[in-house]
Amino acid sequence: MIELEGVPELIDPVMVAAFEGWNDAGDAASTAVGHLDREWKGEVFAALDAEDYYDFQVNRPTVWLDGGVRKITWPTTRLSVVRVGGEKPRDLVLVRGIEPSMRWRSFCNELLGFAHELGVELVVILGALLGDTPHTRPVPVSGVTSDADLARRMDLEETKYEGPTGIVGILQEACTHAGVPAVSLWAAVPHYVSQPPNPKATLALLNRLEDLIDVRIPLGELPEDARAWQVGVDQLAAEDSEVAEYVQTLEEARDTAELPEASGEAIAREFERYLRRRDGAGPSGSGGHATADGGDGPSSTSYLRDNPSGRTKPPKPPKPGTDDDESSED
Repeated sequence: MIELEGVPELIDPVMVAAFEGWNDAGDAASTAVGHLDREWKGEVFAALDAEDYYDFQVNRPTVWLDGGVRKITWPTTRLSVVRVGGEKPRDLVLVRGIEPSMRWRSFCNELLGFAHELGVELVVILGALLGDTPHTRPVPVSGVTSDADLARRMDLEETKYEGPTGIVGILQEACTHAGVPAVSLWAAVPHYVSQPPNPKATLALLNRLEDLIDVRIPLGELPEDARAWQVGVDQLAAEDSEVAEYVQTLEEARDTAELPEASGEAIAREFERYLRRRDGAGPSGSGGHATADGGDGPSSTSYLRDNPSGRTKPPKPPKPGTDDDESSED
């Protein structure tokens, strides 16, 4: 039995989770939850026992000095709660940690125990994968769920993915089997610039989360950081003709694929977000990463891994509509 002392009764709580590691390309997802925790001054009320879930030779503890006293921070997963004010206040339960090394079923059951005790109505899990997407275009964010009814009600994609999965996929399925509505939001990070941080992908995840749970998220310096990141990548790409050519190829493929989808609905969604912000409505790892064809996100084409021994010429993506162009999965 999980006993929560000092946690007040929550209002329409939503659990938002992200985990460092394979499901967190560019640290985009974990940074998004960290941003929420920082902006709303989250208060940690629980932490999972690191001994139960982590291999300390994989995720090592860190030693630091506090007023001359040596202390140790253990890798774990922590839960905090924040209250979003406004006309319709609600609470967010933020889960931020590292993908566990072992005992994933027990890990998910423990998180679901907290969700049950707190009366969580929806679980949203953030993730980021490496994909064939140009850094010059808006970051694609896919919303997926295993619940067909939830997919229809919230205009999400019902997952059809089959293959290797990370803790995001396992937690979503655990929620589904426990009868807890769960959604995963996946941001696609350009594989040729996968090093963290990626504020543009973090911003895209927060924008999609804002639309999904109908709250206004204070963005702070994120929009400016995202613009500065893109300018920096533009400059790096301009210095290498092969990279510049590859980015142009990705842009053409992306524009061609999305041309039929440049609908009034997408434009209206962006305009509504703009109006909300203008009017002030509402309250203010290791082991690689999930990829577009080997994880829980939408499937696509192969990706380019970093090559520390030298530069590798990027592969050209297939043209939309060819036999090599895979369909979206999860």
